[in-house]
Amino acid sequence: MRTVTDRERRARLARRHGLAPDHRYADVAAATEAMTAWHATEAATVHLALHARVRDLHVEDVERALYEERSLVKQLAMRRTLFAFPRDLVAAAWGSASARVAAQEEKNLHKWLTAGGIDEDQDGWIEKAFAATLAALADGEPRTTTQLRELVPELDVRFRMGAPGKKWGGEFAIGRWVIGTLAAQGRLMRATNLGHWRLNKPTWTLAESWLEAMPTPLAPAEGYAELVRRWLWTFGPGTEADLVWWLGSTKSAVRAALAAVEAIAVGLEGGGTGWVLPDDPIAVSPEPEVEPWAALLPTLDPTVMGWRERGFYLDAEDVAYLFDSNGNAGNTAWWDGRIVGAWAQDDDGRVHPIVRHDIAEDGRAALATEAERLTEWLDGVVIVNVYKSRQMKEATLP
Repeated sequence: MRTVTDRERRARLARRHGLAPDHRYADVAAATEAMTAWHATEAATVHLALHARVRDLHVEDVERALYEERSLVKQLAMRRTLFAFPRDLVAAAWGSASARVAAQEEKNLHKWLTAGGIDEDQDGWIEKAFAATLAALADGEPRTTTQLRELVPELDVRFRMGAPGKKWGGEFAIGRWVIGTLAAQGRLMRATNLGHWRLNKPTWTLAESWLEAMPTPLAPAEGYAELVRRWLWTFGPGTEADLVWWLGSTKSAVRAALAAVEAIAVGLEGGGTGWVLPDDPIAVSPEPEVEPWAALLPTLDPTVMGWRERGFYLDAEDVAYLFDSNGNAGNTAWWDGRIVGAWAQDDDGRVHPIVRHDIAEDGRAALATEAERLTEWLDGVVIVNVYKSRQMKEATLP
């Protein structure tokens, strides 16, 4: 069994993830095929992650893929995370990771109904709320959550979450969870965004209205196998633990999927077993070296979030500064295949790398070039991050 070095795995980030300037992709479609899916919990991540990997990208290119061509489709899936999937992968997600999330969402619905004082025939109440919500969108006109609450009284049922006085608690309308469950089930979809591209202000529509040609959800085992096949192309070699974490699934589901795609085991530097696709050349020959490269990646970028075991590109002492307690990454600065810090913007929108390591002058110069490139592309737009890391919060900018 061949052992793949950390250096080889980092070289793959340059090529396969399109992060090195010489290996960027020509368009949104090519970059999406390479990366499997884009994290979309923060709306700006899709645009910024594509900008990091696509030559001559314009905001309009991303908006067109999301809302006109609909070649990218936003779907709640792995680990209850919102992703922008290529359309051909939606059926796999619906039948596997999204179905798992939908079951969890419906369980929460019962919990919040109880909190709202509705104890009898909760299944009947939920089905009535589902039917009324779908009927409110039957005319094909996308609507916001607020607009749907005005049309569907069930969506405005209130419940209290959290202890009194807690800043994260309060009274909430149950509509968010009704709509979220329907979306996880693949019956509703996020349609046009009403706000600026950096903000999440979605409208909702029926899946058949948005997609026109409706895919049939794959069986769970088939769906997981397809997600694992794509993941291995993008992130392999990776461990079973990486896949369990990324999918938000079980070891048994991951092992069955690895067997279904006939994955091949390789050794990893420092010990452990990684998995790759059967035709992956790294299983039998070294990954070619690449020249040192710099990149500035956004909050929840798919490269940063692709693995649970991140030691080959991240120093353990940096985790507390760059990730929250749930493992969510803020903005990151990369040099020669490793995370070396973060980046932030000043009030004028200029991007500044925040380097935590001594990377010598050539590394700092390369990051400065990337900062200038991103500043020019943003053209004064300041990104507001929900998942803001400690390093970003504590940064002292020029």
